[in-house]
Amino acid sequence: MSGHSVSPLFVGRGAELTFLRDALARVRARSATTVFIGGEAGVGKSRLIREFAGRAGDARVLVGGCLELGTDGLPFAPFTAVLRRLAHDLGHDGVAALLPGGRTRGLARLLPEFGEPDDDGPEARARMFEHVLGLMERLAEQGPTVLVIEDAHWADRSTRDLLSFLTRYQRPDTRILTLVTYRSDELHRTHPLRPLLAELTRIDWVTRLELRRLTRREVVRQAASILSHEPTALDVDVIYARSEGNPLFVEALLSGGEDGPMPESLRDLLLAGVERLPEETQEVLRTASAGGARIEHRLLAAATGLDDGALSGALRPAVAGNVLQVDGEGYAFRHALIREAVHDELLPGERARLHTRFAKALEHDPALLPGTRGAIELAYHWYSAHDAPCALNAAWRAAAAARKSAAFDEQLRMLTRVIELWDSVPDAAERVGRDFIDVLRQTTTVAHLAGEFERSISLAKAALREIDPAADPLRAAKLLRQRGLTRYDLGRAGHIEDLRAAAELVPAEPPSSLRAQVLESLSRMLHDPRAWADKESLAEEAIRVARQVGDARTEANALVTLIWTRCQYSSPLDPQVAAFARAREIAERAGTYNALMRAAISESDALEGAGRHEQAAEVARRGIADAEAYGLARTSGAFLAINLAEPLLSLGRWDEALEVIERAVEVGPPAPYRASLQGFAADIMMARGDVDRAEALFLSTAKVIASGTYRDQSLLPHLRREVELLLARGRDAEAARLVEHALRDQDLTASPRYAWPVLTTCLRAAGPLLEEVRAVAGRLEVQGALQEAHSLTFAAEAARLSGHADRPMWDKAVGAWAALCHPYAEALCLFGAARAALAAGEREEAGERLVRSARLAARLRATPLSAEIDSFARRARLSLTASDGSSASPPASGEAGLGLTAREHEVLRLVAAGRSNREIAAELFISSKTVSVHVSNILAKLGVSSRGEAAATAHRLHLFTAP
Repeated sequence: MSGHSVSPLFVGRGAELTFLRDALARVRARSATTVFIGGEAGVGKSRLIREFAGRAGDARVLVGGCLELGTDGLPFAPFTAVLRRLAHDLGHDGVAALLPGGRTRGLARLLPEFGEPDDDGPEARARMFEHVLGLMERLAEQGPTVLVIEDAHWADRSTRDLLSFLTRYQRPDTRILTLVTYRSDELHRTHPLRPLLAELTRIDWVTRLELRRLTRREVVRQAASILSHEPTALDVDVIYARSEGNPLFVEALLSGGEDGPMPESLRDLLLAGVERLPEETQEVLRTASAGGARIEHRLLAAATGLDDGALSGALRPAVAGNVLQVDGEGYAFRHALIREAVHDELLPGERARLHTRFAKALEHDPALLPGTRGAIELAYHWYSAHDAPCALNAAWRAAAAARKSAAFDEQLRMLTRVIELWDSVPDAAERVGRDFIDVLRQTTTVAHLAGEFERSISLAKAALREIDPAADPLRAAKLLRQRGLTRYDLGRAGHIEDLRAAAELVPAEPPSSLRAQVLESLSRMLHDPRAWADKESLAEEAIRVARQVGDARTEANALVTLIWTRCQYSSPLDPQVAAFARAREIAERAGTYNALMRAAISESDALEGAGRHEQAAEVARRGIADAEAYGLARTSGAFLAINLAEPLLSLGRWDEALEVIERAVEVGPPAPYRASLQGFAADIMMARGDVDRAEALFLSTAKVIASGTYRDQSLLPHLRREVELLLARGRDAEAARLVEHALRDQDLTASPRYAWPVLTTCLRAAGPLLEEVRAVAGRLEVQGALQEAHSLTFAAEAARLSGHADRPMWDKAVGAWAALCHPYAEALCLFGAARAALAAGEREEAGERLVRSARLAARLRATPLSAEIDSFARRARLSLTASDGSSASPPASGEAGLGLTAREHEVLRLVAAGRSNREIAAELFISSKTVSVHVSNILAKLGVSSRGEAAATAHRLHLFTAP
């Protein structure tokens, strides 16, 4: 149950709130503005108004709402409410003082307290309109005034006329902001507000603002604030699917639990439009509701028994009334919850009959819905018809169809349904050709592929309880292997024990695929350096056995493990890159996406560890594209997003890294993957000075780390972030104690790749433990250029803290980072070199290095470092202007002074190449919406009005002809 009935967090409306605040700023500058705010019921129009009103400062906010009484309802209702509020605030005399001659009778039609109204007739109405306008303008002379008219879709004719009069005839320099909200889903083709909107929006000071539904990520934030905890990925799927991003619907659904019944108030709201339709239309809608949120015309015709003409005639009022929308060759309910509300109104017997009718139609003519979708919808209809045998058969077939399409979420859903129905069908095993344990085992594997790790472990435990390992060792080994793999991915202890137990259950003779698979998995999971020889020999044996039995899939996986095991960062990586290519060839021939994913993960990781950041990013990008094609975006795709974010972070492409992280988190990855992604985001936030956001991200990852067993690649960066946060908060003593615990409790020499950055950070907090930290570093290996750069930085920083600032040491570190294209580390070391040079009296050398450091920090928007450099420069009286006269703090620009960011420059390159937004999004692994924003920014910065002009400008300036 929820902790709040309404989200305490205002989510997803930052741009809209800024839009209104800008409008109020124009009004303060004496430019009258009217904004019509549209959006479907529940999308958050009133919440936006409330949030804006709370930030309106000294502006007077007057709110009135229209009543749902139609055109024959109470006239001028919102203006009556506004006037009543004014009378309450100012008193009768106060309002009178704002009117000509102090006469209030002209407003008596709105509020009887103002006396008897003037005579009836057109002139009296005109005088009233003039009085209202004069009153608003006099209020605006006293200060900015915000007039809010809510629910204008219910406005009567008189209200619309007065609103139109105020909008047209107010003085352009009046300090009045008029905000008018309306439900866009209520505006059917003949709605009287439609022509009024069309007329008024032609006026210069009138604009329209349409509120969209929330994204999945925004729904997660909203749900977390309501529930007071982060919802699971499965809960988010349910909430988002049912609400479709409508904030009110999210709140209403959560008030009764994520999958609880629809609240009555919400049901009434959704059914209001349906109940206004003709009875024959409602009858067809009831049938359509059983067909799902979207239904093909031919399938609906088959289910209703109506011919095309009769069906079209019955549906036309529903389309005109905005209950249904035409969608290709079919129809879609405007909102999934409308369909759900109509469906819930069906009587039990009626519901079963309708679903049976759909199921029989699909079985009679599979061409009505071919492929995976048809199989899944058939399973849905038999299940909803409460025909357990037919539902079991259909779910099993649908799971097989989903597997062919790599739709693992759907496959898991269908297999879960098979398990649910199993006991209801006496001959279930005969029907599906598998016994219950086999079904459980298959579901365990699919749950892992779908990213539902907890469920996979639970299913494996359930299946193992049904098995006697002595009597059925091979099936027990398969389940133990799967549980070991899932436990590893979830960071749970016991994964090695599961895999060793599986290896003991599978005999070496005769050779078998299962033996090769278990050996490969065990080899992959051994990460203790003391077991490295065992890891390599197990991988080699797995390859040998796999080749003996012709199991190319396992051979490819074992080869990936062996290549990664033999990677040495200090040796040339080209042979390993070629070996990864061979592994991919084997995997592609065998059609094993699992090995392809592992090859991409391992290769990108090896390249990043060697400091080859660009290559690592490119391999990870290709892998993400493959993962999405295979339906593995939440698992392998999320892992590869980690491997893409890391090199982008190294390369200083931080905005791009944040886009990758945001997109990966949106798909709901398993908790360990989300924690790793958020860790990189925290690093960027720290470097940019957003300590609060960095701390929030760190605390989120800390919960995950505390709940599992993780390797150094997760634990050591987490330790480094904690030390950095404590230092940033000025909690130096706590940071020192943390370093002391780490030196005592952790083996910081086991993983040099991850230990070097930690030790460099620990130096800053070590205090009296400085020599101990240096001693650990003295025992640490240095493998490859990246670790060499870290070790040089460590040595220079340790010397500085010991009172022996050495510019040549810093310069060596600068050169190492520059060679790796690692701008942030280069900027830090340049700053260190500048301080060392100044200490040695080398002012010219200090200034030159300080300018370079400042430029890099400015380009990255590394605010704390920029501030530190600026402060140091002022104290040392060093200029941050380069010898050529250019500023050391240029904008984070692109080319030729165009003012483009690095990301916008990349987007412009693809625009110039003729790519569409969708193609650009696919290539850069960002959303089409983000591309659209970048393109709009590019057009504005280039001062052009079209993509073609932008491309022409790029070609004219030869921006993309250089290598």
